[in-house]
This record gives sequence, C-alpha cells and structure tokens, in this order.
Amino acid sequence: MAKNIIVSNRLPIQLTKVDNSFRFTPTSGGLATGMNSVHQGQESLWIGWPGIDDDEVDKKSWVPLKKSLKKEGYFPVPLNQQEIDNFYYGLSNKSLWPLFHYFIEFSVFDEKQWGSYQEVNQKFADNVLKNIEQGDTVWIHDYQLLLCPKMIKDVRPDVTIGFFLHIPFPSFEIFRIFPWREELLEGMLGADLIGFHTYDYERHFLSSVRRILRREVSFNRVSTGTREVVVNTFPMGIDYNKFRDAAQTHMDMVAAEKSDLKKQLELHKKGAEKGKLILSIDRLDYTKGVVNRIKAFELFLTKYPEYLEKVRLVMLTVPSRSNVSDYKRLKKETDEIVGRVNGKFATVNWTPIWYYYRAMAFDDLIDLYMTSDIAMITPVRDGMNLVAKEFIATRVKGDGVLILSEMAGASKELYESVLVNPFDLNQMADALLTAIKMPVEEQQKRNRSMQKRLSRYSVELWAKEFMKALKTKHHTVDESSVVKINESVKDTLVEKFKKAEKKVIFLDYDGTLVGYHQQPQLATPDESLLGLLHQLSEHKDTEVAIVSGRDQEFLEKWFGHLNISLVAEHGYFIKHKSQKWHKKEIHNKNWKKELIPLLETFTDRTPGTFIEEKKNSLVWHYRKTDPELAAERVVELKTVLQSLISDDLQLMDGDKVIEVVSGRYNKGTAVSELIGDKSYDFILCMGDDVTDEFMFNDLPELALNVKVGKKTTQAGYYIENTEAVKALLNSLVS
Repeated sequence: MAKNIIVSNRLPIQLTKVDNSFRFTPTSGGLATGMNSVHQGQESLWIGWPGIDDDEVDKKSWVPLKKSLKKEGYFPVPLNQQEIDNFYYGLSNKSLWPLFHYFIEFSVFDEKQWGSYQEVNQKFADNVLKNIEQGDTVWIHDYQLLLCPKMIKDVRPDVTIGFFLHIPFPSFEIFRIFPWREELLEGMLGADLIGFHTYDYERHFLSSVRRILRREVSFNRVSTGTREVVVNTFPMGIDYNKFRDAAQTHMDMVAAEKSDLKKQLELHKKGAEKGKLILSIDRLDYTKGVVNRIKAFELFLTKYPEYLEKVRLVMLTVPSRSNVSDYKRLKKETDEIVGRVNGKFATVNWTPIWYYYRAMAFDDLIDLYMTSDIAMITPVRDGMNLVAKEFIATRVKGDGVLILSEMAGASKELYESVLVNPFDLNQMADALLTAIKMPVEEQQKRNRSMQKRLSRYSVELWAKEFMKALKTKHHTVDESSVVKINESVKDTLVEKFKKAEKKVIFLDYDGTLVGYHQQPQLATPDESLLGLLHQLSEHKDTEVAIVSGRDQEFLEKWFGHLNISLVAEHGYFIKHKSQKWHKKEIHNKNWKKELIPLLETFTDRTPGTFIEEKKNSLVWHYRKTDPELAAERVVELKTVLQSLISDDLQLMDGDKVIEVVSGRYNKGTAVSELIGDKSYDFILCMGDDVTDEFMFNDLPELALNVKVGKKTTQAGYYIENTEAVKALLNSLVS
C-alpha cells in the first residue's frame, strides 16, 4: 500500500537516556499535531533526527531503538555533534533563520557550514530514498531541508514531493544576499507543490525564482523545463478544540483544583481596581520583538501614569538556542531592561513586569491565556505565530483583546485584532490604551469572528488541504499528452533511426544545442558539440541541418566547415549542404530605419535590454532585465509594434526576445525547402521556443518532433534540457 513519508529536521519525539537504553515520548507541537492526520499507523513513515547526538548512542543501542521507533512509524536520521553544530546551529540558524527574518546583520555565511548543510540534506534524502516505494508521497518540512526535494527528485522523478516552509520567505532584495541562493531555489523546485503560510511569502518566492533563476512563472506555476511546480498559500491552523476544551475545563474548576499560578494571577486582579493583566509569551528569539514590547510598555506607563499599579505585564519567555552568542546577548539585554523598568515604576505592593524565563506546562499555559485580559503578541517578523491563535481559542467567555503585529503571518487571518507596527513604540503604547478601554461587547464581537474562522480552518484541515492539493497536482502531471523521452522511449527512437534508409535531423541552436547566455555572442559551441555534429553528418544516409534565428556570420563561423545544411535568421538565409548561402527577396528595405528609434526608446526605459540588428530582422533582447518590469514592457512593445508593422513584416515572440522579421519566412518554410522532394523515412526535429513550432507544424506526419523543456507545444515528445539533447544525439551515432 502506498504511504505518506513525512520529512522534518526533528522527529516529533523526546528521547531520554535511561541506564543503557532509551525511552521516547511523543511531543505535541504544532507540526506534530498537524501531521497526526497524515501520520497514521503503517500508512505513514516520519523521517527525521531523533534529537540526540549520534556519538551518545552505541551501536548496540541503535538496533533496538530503531525497532522501537519503527513500530510507531518513525525512521531516525543519525547526526553527530559536528553535523549538529555546522548544519543545525550553523547554517540553518546562523544564516538562513536570521536572513529569512530580515536580520541581515546576524547572518553568517560560512562555506564549511554550507558544505555541512549540503551533506546533511543529502543524508536525509538518502534515507528517504531507502524507504520509498512505488506510489509513495513525500512531504518535506522547513528551512533546514531546502535542498532535499531536488535531491530526491533527481533520483526518483516519479515520486510526488511536497514542501512547506514554516518561516517567512524574504523579499528578493533580502534573499539575493545569500551566497548560494540559486542552489536553495533549485532545491525547493524539486518539489511538485510548495506551500507558504501567506501570499506575501509566496509572492516573494516567485519573484526570486523569476529574477535569480530566470524561470517562467505563470500565476502560481513555475516551469522548470520538464515539470510544472505549483506554489500556493496554506495558512497553518491550531488544534482549536484542544485549546477550547481545556479552557472550558479550567473555567469549571473549583477553587481547590486551581493551580498556584492561577491563584496568583487572580489575586493580582482582585488587588487592583479594574486591574488588567497583559500577556507576553514567546520563545526568547530576536525575531519576536520582546525588547520593543517592554519598551512600549514602559512608554505606556510614562504616557498614562493613571494606570500605574493597575496593569501588569506577565512575560513568559521560553529558552531557545541558549548556547548561541546572539541569544545570550538577547537574554542579557532582556534581563537588564526588565530590571530597569521594574526599578523605575515598582512600588511596595506592585511590580509592573512579572518575568518568567522557562518552559511552561500546558495547563499553566491555559491559565495564562484565560486569566490575561490582553495578549500582546508583537514579533518583528514571524512566519505564522500560533500563540495568537491559541489565545483566541481559549477565550470561552468571548472577552479579551489581542494586540498583534502586522509582521506576523497570523495577522492576515486575525485582522479583527488590534494590529500594530512592532517598530512603532508610540502606536503599541496607544494600542494598550485602546485594548484596556475596549468595551466587552466589542471584544466579544471581534473574538467571535476570529474563533469561527480558527475553528473551521484547524491544523488538521491545513494538513488535509495540502495533501489534497499535492495529490491533485500529481494527477494533473500524469495527464500530459506530450511523451517524455526517457530511456525506454530513447531506445525506441534509436531503433527507428537504425532501421531507416534515409534520415534527416533538424536542430535549433539556442536552448537546444547550447543553453541561453546573458550575452548571446558568448553562447558558442564547444569541441564536443562540434565533434558530435561532425559524427552525425558523416553517419551513413544521414543529413543534418541547424535551423536558427542566429545571423549568417555566426553560423558560418562555427559550422560552415561541417557537411551540414544551415538556416539563419529563421529562414531568410539558407545554405544547403555543400552549397553556398542564398537569401530570400524582400520588398521594403527601409523598415528597420523606421523601427529602430522606437526600439531605442523602449531600451532606454528598460535597463538591461538591448537591440540586435540582423540582415533581415531586428531583435529586442530582455533576458538581462528585471522579469517583472520586462513583463510590462513586452505587452506595451508588442501592442505598439502590431499597430505599426505592415503585412510585409511579422512579429516573433521568442524566448526572452521580440523579433521583427521582414517577409513571410520562418523555420517552417525553411525545413520544407530543405526537404524538397526528398523521400525521408526518418525525420527528427528538436527545438525549444515558439519559433520552432513552425517546424513542428510544417513537417510531414512521420516526423518525430521533440520540444526541449516541458512547455505548451505541437510536438509529440519533450526532453529535459540541452544535455539530454546531446545524450540522445550521441545515442544515435554510438
């Protein structure tokens, strides 16, 4: 039976060493809860690091530990201390975490750590590949494993892979700082479906794909050449009923059942007339805005002294990465500012900030949520922030006010909360006043709306929606009518070639025999390609033609010595094998002078574009410009050109180029002329862009038309890339 394979940096368990063995207990974090609906019995396997240094586990203990974990559907990936330091504490948390949260100054780019990140991602991928069976689905999670999807897809292209990023994806201007940015994007694009918490993160990712990898993006779909990757938004929810039910149970408790913390919190509220408790709860992390929050509270007490001894900030900061220097400094700064504010405002009977630096049990957490009047959740950058959702879920009476940062992903859903800019201390101070004065009726109205939304889109539904989209994506891909040239299909083509008595091969140049280059004049053939074309041309009963948009001079320089036919400028110049070049007749010879000023105007307004003048065409190149700006300019330029050009000219929309060509010649008319009245029993034609469709359409039915890259095409086959093209041609002559 096909299974779901979940892959995350950590397994959802806590390992404890007991004498000479290990005991593990399941954890109940957001991801673990969400995956419960996916991770069920033997229909699922969860792969991840068990949370313990590999050096601490002797070989004898690993065998029974693996067996115990396997019974629960877990497969451990062992990591030693050096890998933990360089991969997890190193690149993941000293480079990716700060950069993706816009803390550039904290990012460290270390080549050794990057090497470890690659190696550990490969280790995870290898362990996934060990466990994959036909029909399995893989779902990979978070920033520690950005390279993993491609590593799996490269080996098992048949496997359906999903990837979800649980932290923000930064804007292009921030992301491009990362030295190995291309590798990260390529790694993520190994997935078939990529999910983010908010549309902003999705948009930033697609922008980076366009601008860094120069990939085609249509709405939320990325063309990788042979596949189409879907990118979408799936805002993660919480286990709403768990928090709601726990809050109801706590509300019904009699006095004797209440915890010490609950009694202490209630005592404060009784002791102060109209006393209010403001809750601040976070991991101690610089992304959470803890220091700004304390400063805003200090400003509130300064601006509104009438609330002295009536409000209290209850701060719970959970220890996080406490051995990392940046976090040590943050802990020191937080301790100092709490001490300063308490020293400044405290009285004999009142301390403005109660500060807890520890993890808190679930029941104590529920007491904090329920007893507090206001929750102040103001991270400076946060992927989602489930704490804000948990607070709303526990408000069983409907009262309570949530002050939420605009920079948290949750703000897109919890827009009825009091939204603030976490860098604007005055606004946050005034938001506290708004929250304190807010009538109960308004509190209940806002909370009812948010609770309805949270109860409907729970974490279980989040997981189901993602898996549903992943399975739908899988079926969509399988329905493609264009046949991929895999080893089996290649063998069939080679067999047809061998049996044929008269053969011809038509080849486009750019994007087919060589990759595209920012500067086209540098995309020249190497010795191996020239040798391959020579072998093909000398093969018995085989003719070869290069059919290109390149000019006559370029093709003659590089291929004129070969015994092949050449077509330049989409058919305006043709050189039959062993003959001289001849050109087509054109009527209007002054059209270029009329259009060049127009193209120059667009070039001046679009940095990175340039004009190439050929004998019979003008080409406007926009490969080097910003893709989003180019998209606007292309529409504008095509509209203007179509209104100006006569019937003697045609507009060709190629790969990152717009070309105006004189006459009604194209690659289709060129190949028809090359074939003439010859009777070929094997015709192979390969090309990658829109201009090559003319060849596919005009060739006889027996032609084997191959598109390079998986794009909309009239061709019957597609092949991955230029390297695969050369591999196929090599197979014909080997």
